[in-house]
Amino acid sequence: MEQRSRRILLALALAAGAAAAQAQTLRIGLAEDPDALDPSLARSFVGRVVFASLCDKLFDIDEKLGIVPQLATGYEWAADGKAVTLKLRQGVTFHDGEKFDAAAVKYNIERHKTMPGSNRRGELAPVAGVDVVDPSTVRLNLSAPFSPLLAQLTDRAGMMVSPKAAQAAGDKFATHPVCSGPYRFVERVPQDRIVLERYANYWNKGAVHFDKVVYTPIPDATVRLANLRSGQLDFIERVAPSDMEKIVAEKKFKTASITEIGYQGITINVGKSDKAKANPLGRDARVREAFELSLDRQGLVQVVMDNEAIVGNQWVPPTNQWYAKNVPVPKRDIARAKQLLKEAGVPNPSFTLVTPTTSDAQRIALVVQAMTREAGFDVKIQAAEFATSLNMADKGDFEAYVLAWSGRPDPDGNLYSFHACKQPLNYAGYCDPETDKLINASREARDPAERKKIFEQVAARVLKERPVIYIYHRKWLWAYNPKLTGVRQIPDGLLRVQGLKM
Repeated sequence: MEQRSRRILLALALAAGAAAAQAQTLRIGLAEDPDALDPSLARSFVGRVVFASLCDKLFDIDEKLGIVPQLATGYEWAADGKAVTLKLRQGVTFHDGEKFDAAAVKYNIERHKTMPGSNRRGELAPVAGVDVVDPSTVRLNLSAPFSPLLAQLTDRAGMMVSPKAAQAAGDKFATHPVCSGPYRFVERVPQDRIVLERYANYWNKGAVHFDKVVYTPIPDATVRLANLRSGQLDFIERVAPSDMEKIVAEKKFKTASITEIGYQGITINVGKSDKAKANPLGRDARVREAFELSLDRQGLVQVVMDNEAIVGNQWVPPTNQWYAKNVPVPKRDIARAKQLLKEAGVPNPSFTLVTPTTSDAQRIALVVQAMTREAGFDVKIQAAEFATSLNMADKGDFEAYVLAWSGRPDPDGNLYSFHACKQPLNYAGYCDPETDKLINASREARDPAERKKIFEQVAARVLKERPVIYIYHRKWLWAYNPKLTGVRQIPDGLLRVQGLKM
């Protein structure tokens, strides 16, 4: 009898031990598989979710979009606004044990600016040079004052990778990234999982409570939720809006709903490739205006997002301080849309709308197809896996593309790379010298009132040409294990792992 009791106790102890071991792994469900895990090359939102554990930045943002220290502890602007000096955190190492210092910052900023295929180039364009003042002080010299600089350094442009590892790996760095975040890279199986483990020498290790973080891409929102319900996942991002009310009512999981600083839009190829000329939507601004007038944004928000979004027509939401009120959201007008198509000589324009395979993007495409048919449009839909669709956009191998942008704390991060000539994220191929002049002026202006006036002029020009038709601003919808504490709701939609506990 005593032996049996001992066996039962041992089995219970082993089960408890297994449960404890299991609890040390945080399992996160993503809506897509990230692209390259290299801060210079990356451009997907889910990549940024992973980077939040893997790669610390010079600065971060808080719940109110305030800029807060991370690898840099402080900054000082030069009187003329043409240089900023950063004080760096001491005692920080990269995951390969190499020291983080001013020389590493210089290397990273230069890598972001010069690496072939870098998507950070435009974000750091005004940085003319970097001076190492001493090991813990670095100065960024600018060709002109650049208001959004610190905001840029709160994202991938401010992420620091190990210079030694990056030089050794060359263009293969993304297959085994080495940064200085709370977790280090272990393995990646495309479309299946990304595994990170706790970095023992992290500078803020007291805030890190899990041994491992596993990110699992599951494009189908229903399957993501089923995995949360079954206990296979602890946290899921981008819950289907149609499920949100039910999850809240059940009270089995904690939830979060955070209005994004980005947007959902349809990018139109107006000059990226020869497909722009063959595309009635691309070659005539009247057809694009007709397309916009045939959309009922509120209807889209209701059907696609179950009202978990805010209608908008610009790169920032109407609630944002930088919204240009001189260009309000247009109302649906089918009669005017038909008139414009008649004037353009294409009463029944036909084009293909590329959409990622995510549930919400596919729903957008179907609703847009139905709405615009009333004005005479014939929209064909082509679905592609997310990273594939981005590559198509890159090459200009599309006519119109359902593309969301997760947003940046400064409006420049939603504007410059998309609408300035020849910028890396300018998938539309839009290029207007006057708009370029205005955008550059908005980057140099330091007075908020002056910047706002410039943004109004930019909006008047860009929204008339419609290289992107902005539809709405989503809410980041999360659901997670009720035992998970320390979840912070920051408008960039990224889960910070520091402070999370089960």
